[in-house]
Amino acid sequence: QVQLVESGGGLVQTGGPLRLSCTISGRTFASPVVAWFGQAPGKERVFVAAVTWSRGFVYYADYADSVKGRFTISSDNRKNTAYLQMNNLKPEDSAVYYCAAREGSLSRDFSSFDYWGQGTQVTVSS
Repeated sequence: QVQLVESGGGLVQTGGPLRLSCTISGRTFASPVVAWFGQAPGKERVFVAAVTWSRGFVYYADYADSVKGRFTISSDNRKNTAYLQMNNLKPEDSAVYYCAAREGSLSRDFSSFDYWGQGTQVTVSS
């Protein structure tokens, strides 16, 4: 059974950092893609960032325009863990952040991901 476990959310002031982690167990992916999606109350789940890697090296990363230059997605293949370093956080970044995984190519479409974590709350105070 594939499991994604997120951690690292919390309350932070505007301009502060947070790092989210997503650890995957139960399956070895040949061409893994891990993405982060955010969902604010009453809004749709939106793409934040995605990464795919091969042989321990970052192959390609993709970011939503709203987070470019502030967020960095990375992975540690040995630990089967992906990270989302969030810097210069803004109140509009507040949301539940979900980690998702799939096999294959990068995607921004949440419906294309097969596996999901339970979500972790990020709240940015103004």
